[in-house]
Amino acid sequence: MILFWLIGAALLFVAVMFVAVPLWRGRAVNNVVERNAANLQILRDQSAELDTDLKNDLLAPELYEQGKRELESRVLDEVAGSEQAATETAARPFRALAVGLSALLVMLSVGVYLAVGTPDAFSPANPHAGVSAMGGSVRTDTALAELEQKVKANPDDATSLLMLARSYMDAERYAESARGYAELVKRVPNEAWVWADYADAAAMAQGQTLRGKPTEFINQALALDPNNMKGLALAGSAAMERGDFAVAIQHWEKLRVQLPPDSEDARAIEGGLAEARQLLSHIKGGKAPMLEPIAPPAQTAAAGKERITGKVTLDPSLKGKFSPDDTVFVLARAAQGPKMPLAILRKQVRDLPITFELDDSMAMAPQMTLSAFDQVVVVARISKSGTAMPQAGDAEGLSQPLRPGSKNVNVKIGAIVQ
Repeated sequence: MILFWLIGAALLFVAVMFVAVPLWRGRAVNNVVERNAANLQILRDQSAELDTDLKNDLLAPELYEQGKRELESRVLDEVAGSEQAATETAARPFRALAVGLSALLVMLSVGVYLAVGTPDAFSPANPHAGVSAMGGSVRTDTALAELEQKVKANPDDATSLLMLARSYMDAERYAESARGYAELVKRVPNEAWVWADYADAAAMAQGQTLRGKPTEFINQALALDPNNMKGLALAGSAAMERGDFAVAIQHWEKLRVQLPPDSEDARAIEGGLAEARQLLSHIKGGKAPMLEPIAPPAQTAAAGKERITGKVTLDPSLKGKFSPDDTVFVLARAAQGPKMPLAILRKQVRDLPITFELDDSMAMAPQMTLSAFDQVVVVARISKSGTAMPQAGDAEGLSQPLRPGSKNVNVKIGAIVQ
């Protein structure tokens, strides 16, 4: 989340500089000479008219002298006004405009993002927080076609397969999304959030019902992670669909304690709980059931305690064998269990040696974090394809198993992936 705001602030700063610097340095175009010439010509014409009127006896000498004096006074006023305008022009009058436009640009940018953006996308309460860079979705038909070709060329690329399944879901191509998730669970069968997404897609593909296979997928997700939020939400909906209101209440109560109290999701769950209790009370003869309160899930580690710091270097024997633009992934994964990254950082070969920090804020899924495991391994990999899945020709290095919170971890990239 912090990285996202830093990048946004940097881009906004560049935009402000493009607007403000030219205005701050610029000077107004000085039109004083042209204006003075025009005014003096008008005064000459008026003076000539006075002379003509005096010569033709149309103007008394006294009025002629008075008119001349007024013209002379106007000439002096014009000269004084021109000097003042020239002084103001030299004082860079656009600086106030530069400050005003810069402030307006910042306020509009932040305001528009808060209005139409998704500030909660990186919240821990979001089941897909932090996934956009590693398996989000694409929106355009061209990008979707390119992604389909990429998956066809490399069916084992789980990250691209996940992105494709989600893209089909966003495009309301539910049957194709379900088929994508069916392939994905074969490659990553131990990820609860993948099974929950699969259940969602399968339910939409069979007419928005969770009966049958989708319920089996939900149960698989909760078997892997009993606190998976999407799994709990779907499990409650499935229970409501089959009329098992007590089970729905249990699932949603367990979900509710994980959500921020004032969030929109929490309010939606409260509404569902109220409906489930009302329906259950009708079955129980008008008396609402008394269910045991559910405590929030325990936190494995205090915030920040899981952070791993260290340095990634490249073995001298591999220097010159990779392009400076090739991607470098620095990630942590569980020493025992699923190989999904628990925290991931993306750099380039030109950035080596890399000083890194990995923590829970960099997780791909909120249930798969550094603090959830006792032993992890830090992996550094140079990827020519730009994907996180290892491929032949990549280079990588691994640390020994270590505990979250370890510092000064050294990882050397020195082995070619076969």
